[in-house]
Amino acid sequence: MNQDVIGKISRNWWILVVYGIIAILFSISALFAPLSTALAIAWAIGLLALVEGIITLASLFTTQTSISKGWLILYAVISIIFGIITLYNPAITANVMLVFLAVWLIIAGIYRIIFAIQVRNQIKGEWLIILSGILAILLGILLISQPITGLIVTTIWIGAIVLVYGLLQLYAGFKLRKFNTHTA
Repeated sequence: MNQDVIGKISRNWWILVVYGIIAILFSISALFAPLSTALAIAWAIGLLALVEGIITLASLFTTQTSISKGWLILYAVISIIFGIITLYNPAITANVMLVFLAVWLIIAGIYRIIFAIQVRNQIKGEWLIILSGILAILLGILLISQPITGLIVTTIWIGAIVLVYGLLQLYAGFKLRKFNTHTA
């Protein structure tokens, strides 16, 4: 890689470190207070939806829209309503998202089983696809039957993944910092 490019990239090493620290702080919250973190995530999604709805509504007053005004109004109104409901009660949003995940897992599990049966003569190890389908169905049923437990476990998994992400960001940031000191 060109030294000039490395020099330019490495000047911003601290951005990756900041992202890493934020990710690690989030992961600590998710690992040690998963229910509160899940509600905070839902609240943040609601805030984003509300802001996006307001911005979309404001875009109706510009002349440069490539989407029909009817679709913009519909999208803006739905976003604003969703945002307000979520900000008012983030637990509803968290539960609905969990139900969507559960239903998707059940449908995906059924699809995997059907797919594995259909291709069993063309591939070896189709039983692994069937097993993944069964596990997806069981997880979906578990999420529906024990939603709070499912929400907590899902948040803990997200926290663990974000922890790894944060550590990798720190590692990359400090690696870039070394390049910055070598190229300066």
